[in-house]
Amino acid sequence: MDLQIELNKVGGFKNLDLLAKQVVEGFIAGMHKSPFHGFSAEFAEHKIYNQGESTKHIDWKLFAKTDRLYTKRYDEETNLRCHLIVDNSSSMHYPEDAGTQINNLNKIAFSALACASLMHILKKQRDAVGLSIYSDNYDFYAPEKGSERHHQMLLTKLSEAAVSKPETQTTETYTYLHQIAEKIHRRSLIFVFTDMFQTSENDDKLFEALRHLKHNKHEVVLFHVFDKEKELKFDFDNKPKRFIDVETGEFINLYPDTIKENYETAVSDYFKNLRLKCGQYRIKYVEADINAGFNAILSTYMIERQKFV
Repeated sequence: MDLQIELNKVGGFKNLDLLAKQVVEGFIAGMHKSPFHGFSAEFAEHKIYNQGESTKHIDWKLFAKTDRLYTKRYDEETNLRCHLIVDNSSSMHYPEDAGTQINNLNKIAFSALACASLMHILKKQRDAVGLSIYSDNYDFYAPEKGSERHHQMLLTKLSEAAVSKPETQTTETYTYLHQIAEKIHRRSLIFVFTDMFQTSENDDKLFEALRHLKHNKHEVVLFHVFDKEKELKFDFDNKPKRFIDVETGEFINLYPDTIKENYETAVSDYFKNLRLKCGQYRIKYVEADINAGFNAILSTYMIERQKFV
């Protein structure tokens, strides 16, 4: 998929809704290679058949195509509440020199388009969606609704977030997650988009906040958004460079190869610890490499929705 992305410093994404639709259509077109083989744009109207359920609503035509049992889902069954949480701190605007190709977005633009793509599916399924955006402040909150006006408002906020870089300072993610958790009262599917960059001493506080999100039987998915080549593999040419912490402003001058091995080890250990802690607290952890496209995001949604309903 080679979509052209247009961003401007005033309005953010141009035609974010159209871009999201193209992402979803590309995902659906590739479903024949996935466990969801046989679904079309109307996949929202089916759910996996569970043994013991009535066979009355089995879609036998779909069974003939997929060799899997699915039941037709009716309007009253499709109502789901989903809340999207987006970290818009300074570090999410890396890399600053991101281009205009679908596979060359920075972390916040990737998260905004991922959220818009999820919203496109939720809209088709007549589900309610809410949105929270935080940086060094709790920037935006909207409760779960399903109206077209609400949908367009959320798209506008996501588009603006992609270009409204907050001031350089550290962000205490856990503070805002606690506040968001207090606002979501009815059982919801919650997706969190963050690069998980905070000081190590705040790790425990962060997971306390993520656990708070799970109250009222919410299901929580953490999309760990990062640039795998640069932020995990530290893939830079070995020329003298200045590396700047975008949240504190601190910097260091060095040749990348002098720390590459130690850096990779430290970050890999950190990522592994995140996965283990998420497993411990029954939070689904999903790597979201900004250069790997959106299939992991949308596939996760499909799986979690089947489990949720």
